Amino acid sequence: MTTHPLHPVVADVTDRLIERSRASRAAYLARVRAAAGTGPAARTDLGCANLAHGFAASEAQDKVALRGRVKPNLAIVTSYNDMLSAHQPFVDYPPLLKKAAVRAGGLAQVAGGVPAMCDGITQGRAGMQLSLYSRDVIAMSTAIALSHDMFDGALLLGVCDKIVPGLLIGALSFGHLPTIFVPAGPMPSGLPNGEKARVRQLHAEGKATRDELLAAEAASYHSAGTCTFYGTANSNQLLMEVMGLHLPGSSFVNPGTPLREALTAAAASRAVAITRQGGEPTPVGELVDERTIVNACVALLASGGSTNHTLHLVAIARAAGIALTWDDLSDLSAVVPLLCRIYPNGQADVNHFHAAGGIAFLVHTLLRHGFLHEDVQTIAGRGLSLYTREPVLRGAPSDGQSLTWEEGPKASLDHDVLRPADDPFAADGGLKVLTGPLGTAVIKTSAVAPEHRVVTAPALVFDDQADFLTAFAEGRLDGRDLIAVIRYQGPAANGMPELHKLTPALGVLQDRGQKVAIVTDGRMSGASGKVPAAIHVTPEAALGGLLSRIADGDVVTVDATTGRLSVEDEAALRSRPATGRAPEGEEFAGTGRELFAAFRATVGPADAGASVFPAFDMPSPEVPVAQHA
Repeated sequence: MTTHPLHPVVADVTDRLIERSRASRAAYLARVRAAAGTGPAARTDLGCANLAHGFAASEAQDKVALRGRVKPNLAIVTSYNDMLSAHQPFVDYPPLLKKAAVRAGGLAQVAGGVPAMCDGITQGRAGMQLSLYSRDVIAMSTAIALSHDMFDGALLLGVCDKIVPGLLIGALSFGHLPTIFVPAGPMPSGLPNGEKARVRQLHAEGKATRDELLAAEAASYHSAGTCTFYGTANSNQLLMEVMGLHLPGSSFVNPGTPLREALTAAAASRAVAITRQGGEPTPVGELVDERTIVNACVALLASGGSTNHTLHLVAIARAAGIALTWDDLSDLSAVVPLLCRIYPNGQADVNHFHAAGGIAFLVHTLLRHGFLHEDVQTIAGRGLSLYTREPVLRGAPSDGQSLTWEEGPKASLDHDVLRPADDPFAADGGLKVLTGPLGTAVIKTSAVAPEHRVVTAPALVFDDQADFLTAFAEGRLDGRDLIAVIRYQGPAANGMPELHKLTPALGVLQDRGQKVAIVTDGRMSGASGKVPAAIHVTPEAALGGLLSRIADGDVVTVDATTGRLSVEDEAALRSRPATGRAPEGEEFAGTGRELFAAFRATVGPADAGASVFPAFDMPSPEVPVAQHA
C-alpha cells in the first residue's frame, strides 16, 4: 500500500498548535507527572481509616487485595439511567467489567455516576437551557468520582451529547490515570431518517397529525442503544475511537449482542494492562496530545460530524493544556475531504456506515492519504494503524468464542455511504468559520446544497425561538426571503440551548423557494441540516455583541463560500442602542435554571469552548462578564 506523507496543512496546523500550546501544555504535563510520581496504588498512602472507608463494602478477597500495591483498581464512572436509550445498556456493565478486571489480575469499583440528559427530549423546552452546562457538571462529577485516591485507572461509561466530552474533561483533570471509554452501541435501524424528516416537515406545515408524527418518531427511536443518525452522540463515539480511547472497532456494535459483551469485557482487561502494575502505563493526559486532537478534528470533518464539537473539542483540548481554535478547524476543513454521507448529511444511518467499512476503513483511507497522524499513543498500543482493524468472535458459541482483531476492509463496501479519500463526496470537510461585523460564527455546509450557501436577505429578529415558531405558524414568514436572527441564545444568556426545533420550519420555507438562513449565538445541534446556519456567534448578544443591535429589515449576508457574516449598513448598526435584551431574574425560575446563575455569570465564550472552567495556564478570554443571572 502506498502511503502519502502527512498533508502539509495538517502538518502546519499541528506545528502551530504545538507552538501555541507550548507553555500551557508543559504546565499541564508537569502537573500530570507530579501526580503520577507518587507511585502505583496511591490508595496505600491513605491513612488506615481512609482506606478502610474505601473498601468497607467490598468482598473479603477484594479487601485483602485493596490493602496492597500489586493489583490495580479501576474506577467505573457510569452515566447509566434507564430512561435514555443510549445509556440503558449500561445497567449490566459494572458486574461484567468487575469480573473481567479480576480475570485480568485487577479489581474494579463503581466510583460514581454522572448525570445524562437528552437533548432530544428537551428540544424547545426550558430544560434545554441546562444542556450545555451539564457537560461541565459531568466533568465535575467525574472528578468527584476519581477524587478518592483509590484508583489506578478508569473505565468511563457514556455515549451522548455532553456526557462523553464531560467525562473526558473530568478524566483529564486526573491525567495520570489510564482511561478507557466503554461504549454501548447504536440501536438497530428503524424508520429511515429521511422518512422521519419528511413527516416532521409535514407536521410543521399542518399536513400530518400529532399521532402520525409520534408514530414516525417512535419507529425511528425504538429500542435500547444510541439514536442512529449522525449527531453529537455518534460523533462522540467516532472521535473517541479515532483518538485511541475506545478499543478498535467497538463504537458501532449493537447492544445485546455477543460481540458487544465481549468488547465490554475486553475493555476492562485492557484497562488493567495499561496501568502501572499492568506493565503498559498509558496515562490519559499523555495520550491526549496535540496530534491526537488534530486527528479528532480531521475525523470529525471527514465524517461530516456534529457542529457541537466546535465547542467540545476546544474545551477538551484546553483541559489538556492545548489551545485549539476555530481557525485550526477551518483550515483543516479546507483540505480534509468529506468521505461520509450519514443523516443529516445523507440518507444512511450509522449502522449502514459501520457495514460499509466504518471507522476501520475511514482511518485506513485517511492514513493512506496523509490526513492523520499515525505515530500516536492509543489505549490499544502505539500507532493509529491499530484502528484499521475490526473485532471478530472466533469459534462456536457452545465452545466459548474468543475475541480477536483482524484487518478491516481496504475498500468501501457502499460508495453511497463511505468513500476513499481519493474519491470523496466533497473536496472539503464542510465546516467553515464566518467572520464579519456581526462576530465570528461557524457554519456546517456538508448538508447544504451549493445554491443555498450564499444568502442575502432582510433580517427578522427574534429573542426567543418560540416567537419564531409562532411567526411561522401564523404565516408571517411566507413568501419572503429572510435571515432569521435568533439571539440571546448564547452560553451567558441562557445556556446556549439547541435550536434544532426550528429546522423543520426553516426547511419548509426553503423548499417553497424562499431564500432563508439562520444567524444565532445559540446552537443548532449535531443534526444541523440543509438550511444554512451561522451558529455559535461570538461575541454573543448578551455580552454586547452586535447581534444585540440588529433590527428587522437590516440586510444581512451569510456567505459560506467566502466565509463572511456581514450587514449592509454597519455604521447604522453600531450607532444604535440594543434592540432587545437577555432574559433575567424570574425568567430563569423553574426547571432548575435558577441553580445555574453562577454558570451564566462566569461561562466563557463559544470559541473558547463555552466552559465555566478557566483553561489550565491559559489567559482568560477577553470578554465582558455577564451582568445578569
